[in-house]
Amino acid sequence: MCGVLGIVGNSDVFRDLYQGLLAVQHRGQDAAGIITYDGRFHTKKGTGLVQDIFTPDALVHLRGSVGVGQTRYPTIGGGSGDDAQPFQVNSPFGIIMAHNGNIVNYRQLKKELFDTYHRLLNSDCDVEVILNIFAQELAQPRTEKLSPDHVFRAVENVYAKVKGAYSVVAYIAEQGMVAFRDPYGIKPLVYGRRKDGILDSFAFASETVSLNIMNFGEIRSIEAGQAVFIDKNRAVHARRIVRCPHSPCLFEWVYFARPDSYIDDVNVYDCRVNLGRFLAEEIRKQNLAIDVVVPVPDSARDAAIEIARTLNLKYREALVKNRYIGRTFIMPVDQRRKSMVRQKLNPIASELKDRNVLLVDDSIVRGNTSKAIIQMVRECGAKKVYFASYSPPLRFPCVYGIDMQTTREFVARDADVDQIASRVGADKIIYQSLESLKKAVRLGNPKLAQFCGACFDGVYPTGDVTPEILAEIEEERKEHQDRQLELNI
Repeated sequence: MCGVLGIVGNSDVFRDLYQGLLAVQHRGQDAAGIITYDGRFHTKKGTGLVQDIFTPDALVHLRGSVGVGQTRYPTIGGGSGDDAQPFQVNSPFGIIMAHNGNIVNYRQLKKELFDTYHRLLNSDCDVEVILNIFAQELAQPRTEKLSPDHVFRAVENVYAKVKGAYSVVAYIAEQGMVAFRDPYGIKPLVYGRRKDGILDSFAFASETVSLNIMNFGEIRSIEAGQAVFIDKNRAVHARRIVRCPHSPCLFEWVYFARPDSYIDDVNVYDCRVNLGRFLAEEIRKQNLAIDVVVPVPDSARDAAIEIARTLNLKYREALVKNRYIGRTFIMPVDQRRKSMVRQKLNPIASELKDRNVLLVDDSIVRGNTSKAIIQMVRECGAKKVYFASYSPPLRFPCVYGIDMQTTREFVARDADVDQIASRVGADKIIYQSLESLKKAVRLGNPKLAQFCGACFDGVYPTGDVTPEILAEIEEERKEHQDRQLELNI
């Protein structure tokens, strides 16, 4: 999960890029970067938050009417500035690129690029693989000028070789900007147009909220397996290069995306309200004596309000969030994640004492955060603590870019609801069904026939995730976590 952004404008685009990246800061808090172009590339990257990396000095340095930016959440690669995006190659033409996603066959392709094409990848970031495969195809000898067909063939070559989920934005110096979405459309990508000069400006982004904030209109989703190329004359060329079943990631609506965004034409807020309404019916079946409904802020608030409304229960904001603490789910080290929970949330004891409390959250992943919150509520004197998740149980590794890549990370991996409740310390756990989750999304866009819900049901839509690949990823993930723990001792 990362946030990507690309702009082709008529004047310096740094301010737009900065505002657009702030709007998708929730998608990655590990690192961020911007590269702009004014006849040469200008780069600023670093670890941390957007507002800390891009100081006023960056405004002077990052000149140019074209730029690409990214907020990073690492899956492949670590937390160093060396792996911050965008990345750059100087041939052909000079290309910059950023992506959101995860490449399943990254190690294999990295070796192939060196052995076959003598291209050394100097980082552990998987976008460097995509960039070099794209550049290698684009560098093929030709007598005519670069055309949209050449660009689309380069994207087709990426599709043929790269396995996984990815949304990509790239700029080819003096030629144009190209953006494309993986063959199954697992990762989101949108683009829009703004009339602010002789030539229209264009922007690509992970979420519509970035385009809204920059005042871009005519917003469209890029389709699964589609590439869009804005040439140097600002003509728009679009082509769906491969046709696979569109399978967007369900976790976008559950957790990742901002509620004011649209993902594949489905408003995230509306979806979460529907999820609350459906989950309320599951809660009703339990015949629980509930005194108060309390959301785990912030993503669960919309669903919790709807649960309270549907069941005619009292709703209270009894957990107060420190908004200067990052999202605990995407923090890279488990021990750090645990220690941040109490700093992030503080209870209002008077709203919890002597009451049967229904806590509502978007999901239960490792269970550490849920367990800590339940314990806090009990310490405030709650009689009973019930816990409702508006997504189904997470039981299977994600290989497409979510930081839950090993089976052992899931509290629900080998347990029924009663066992999960015992593990997190709840009196009762109530989960959303997978079919209700899909139904809530389809209410916003009935054309969405299928989804990626691999973390819920173990069905990987790309069809190429073998047990051997899962074992390899799990071992790499364990080694990476062990290294992080050593560094934090």
